[in-house]
Amino acid sequence: MGKKTIHIALVGNPNSGKTSLFNTLTGLNQRVGNFPGVTVDKKTGHTPISNSLSGNIIDLPGTYSLYPKRLDEWVSYRVLLNQDKDIHADIFVVVVDASNLKRNLLFCSQILDLKKPVVVALTMLDLANKKGIEIDVPELERELGVPVVSVNPRKNKGIVQLKKALELTASQAYKIPVRDFIDNKAMATAPIDDLKKLVPSASDYSAIHYLINHEEFQLSPAMQEDIENIERKHAFNPTRTQANEILQRYGRIKHIMQVAVSEPDPMQQTILTDKLDNVLLDRKWGYLILLAVLFILFQSVFYLAQYPMTWIEMAFSSFSSSLAQSLPDTWWTDLIINGILAGLSGILVFVPQIMILFALITLLEDSGYMARISFLTDRLMRSVGLNGKSVMPLISGFACAVPAIMSARNIENKKERLLTILITPLMSCSARLPVYTILIGLVIPNHYLLGLFSVQALVMMGLYLLGLAMGLLVSFIAKWFIKSKERSFFILELPTYRAPRVKNMVQTMVNKARIFVTDAGKVIMVISLILWALSTFGPGRMGEVQDHYKTEIAKNPAKADSLRVVMNTAKLENSYAGILGKSIEPGIKPLGYDWRIGIALITSFAAREVFVGTMATLYSVGEDEQGMLLRDKLRAAKKEDGTPLFTMATGISLMLFYLFAMQCMSTLAITRRETKSWKWPIIQFTYMTTIAYVMSFIAYQLLK
Repeated sequence: MGKKTIHIALVGNPNSGKTSLFNTLTGLNQRVGNFPGVTVDKKTGHTPISNSLSGNIIDLPGTYSLYPKRLDEWVSYRVLLNQDKDIHADIFVVVVDASNLKRNLLFCSQILDLKKPVVVALTMLDLANKKGIEIDVPELERELGVPVVSVNPRKNKGIVQLKKALELTASQAYKIPVRDFIDNKAMATAPIDDLKKLVPSASDYSAIHYLINHEEFQLSPAMQEDIENIERKHAFNPTRTQANEILQRYGRIKHIMQVAVSEPDPMQQTILTDKLDNVLLDRKWGYLILLAVLFILFQSVFYLAQYPMTWIEMAFSSFSSSLAQSLPDTWWTDLIINGILAGLSGILVFVPQIMILFALITLLEDSGYMARISFLTDRLMRSVGLNGKSVMPLISGFACAVPAIMSARNIENKKERLLTILITPLMSCSARLPVYTILIGLVIPNHYLLGLFSVQALVMMGLYLLGLAMGLLVSFIAKWFIKSKERSFFILELPTYRAPRVKNMVQTMVNKARIFVTDAGKVIMVISLILWALSTFGPGRMGEVQDHYKTEIAKNPAKADSLRVVMNTAKLENSYAGILGKSIEPGIKPLGYDWRIGIALITSFAAREVFVGTMATLYSVGEDEQGMLLRDKLRAAKKEDGTPLFTMATGISLMLFYLFAMQCMSTLAITRRETKSWKWPIIQFTYMTTIAYVMSFIAYQLLK
C-alpha cells in the first residue's frame, strides 16, 4: 500500500526563516514555477513525513498580515481564504521568528481564527537568546492552542519533531482550537450571521474577510450582490472593523508576551547587526561600501563567467567543425550547424552568467546585505519612479539583461517592476563589450590624459555611465504614462546578518538556469532558425552566385580559401538578409552606415556580439589580405565613393547605436515571459531603437 500524501503550505512574515525551512524539508526535490496568472515565484517540493505519510510542500510568499497590499501578499491571501482554485492546503505551517515574536504573532493569530489546521514552527530561537529573549515554548503552545515546534533549518534541528507534529495534525490527534484568538463575532455580529447563511463553511473571522474583500473572491454575480446588500443593510465599516481587530489582537498578544516570554532591558548593549548597520548604512561610508560591493559583483560576474562561456563557445565551435567535415555539403547540414547548433550555443552561452549572477545575488540576500542596498538607494530610485529594490536588477544588467530582468521579481509594486524591466536593457551588458572593444580600438586614439588616464578606457566608462543615465531618464518620463492604482510601499525589514549557505546558492543557480533554458530558450531557438533562413536563402540570384564562384574556385584552386570567403559575402549580399540590408541602407545612411553594417545590425539581433563575426565575414577580401587583423580590414574598408567607411563619426555613431538599441532577442523573450504580454517587448524594442537612431544621427551629423 502506497504512502498517503498531504498538501502543506508554509506561511509567515518575510525574513522569518520560511525559505530556509522549505529548502531543508525538500532538499533537491523542489520545483520553481509561477503562480497561475501572476509573475511571483511558486516554489513546491516533496518531503517524507513518516513511513505512511509524505508531504507536498508549497512555499507561499511572505506577508505581514491578512490585509494584503502587494501582488505576492494577495497570492498567500487567496490560498488562506480558499479562493485559489489551483492550490489547496491540508495543513498550514506558520513560521514564526522568535526574535520578533510580537509582530509575527499578529499574522499567526489571524490564521488560527480562519480555523485551519496549523503547526507553528518557531525559528531563530538562537538569535532571540542572543538578544536575551527567553520563550517558554510549552506555555506559548497552551496559549495558542496548536503545536509549537522550535526549529533551526540551518542546523537541521527540530525537523524530526516538526514532522511528528505534522503527522499528528494530519491524523487529527491535534484539533483545531474551538475558541477564537479574539472575539471576532462581537466586532460585527449581525453582518457575520447573515454572511454565514450564504457561506455556512466560513468561520466568524473568514466571514469578516468575505465582507471586506469579496470583490476579489471567485463568487457568482448573485453572491457578490447578496454580500453587498448585507454590507449596506448593516452599514458595515471595513476600516473601523480592521482597526478594531488589530487593536484587540495586539492586546491578546501583549498578554501572551507577559506569560510566555522573558525580555531583557531595552537599554541593553546592541548586538553585532546594529553595530554593522551603523557603518553599512552610514550616509557617507554606506555608499562607498555599496559601490565597492557592486564593483566586485560586476567584475566577478564578468571575469568568472568568461571562462565557462569561452569553453561553451569552443565546444560548439569544435563540434560544428567536426560535423562540417563529416557531413555532406547540403542545406540540411548548414541548418544543423548554423541554425540549430548556433541557436543552442546562443542559449547555453548565457547560462554561466545566469548561474554566477544568481549565486552572488543569493549570497547577498542570504547574508542580509541585499536589503541594505535597497534601503540605501531607495531615495534616488524613487525620484525617477522606481524603488530601492530596482538597483540590483539594474546593476545585474551590466552583466546580462536576461537574469537581471528575472531578478526584478522581488519588486512588489507592479508599476515599479515594469519600469525596471523596461529600462534594464539600457545597461551595457557584457555582450556589448566585443563591439565596444573593436570600435574603440578602431576610431579612438590610444592617448593618455596627464599620462595616467587612457582615453580609450574613459570612452568605455562613459558608455556605461551614459546607459545608466539614459535608463533613469526614460524611467522618469515613463512613470507619467504607466498608470497603476497600486500604491507604492517601501516597507523593508532589515534582516540580521548571517553566513550564506552554499547549498542554497547551488539550488538557486540550478533553478534559475533551468527556467532560462526551458522558457526563454524556446523563443531564442525559433528566432535563430528564422535568422538562419533569412541569411541562407534568397531569390533566384543565389544559385547563380554559387555556381559562378564554384567555377572560379575550380579554375584557381590556389585561391580557393579567399574565393570561398568572397563567395560567402556575395551569397549573404543576395540573401533575404542581404536584400533587407540593401533596402534599409537609405534609412541608415544618415547614421554613417552602409548595407554591410545594415546586415550586421540585423544579424546581431540574435546577440549583439554577432556583430564582430558578421563584420569578419563581410570584410574578408582577397588572398593577399588573409593575414590582416579584423581591425585592419575594417580600417581599410571603403564606401562606394572611395572614402574610409570607419571614421571617428561612424565609429561613435555605431557605438551609440549598440549602446541604446534593443538588439537581443533573449531579452525580448524574457520580457515577454515576465510581463505575460507582447505589448511591453514591442514598446521596449520601439523606444530603444528610436533613442538609438536619434542619438546616432546626432553624433554622426555633428562629428562628420
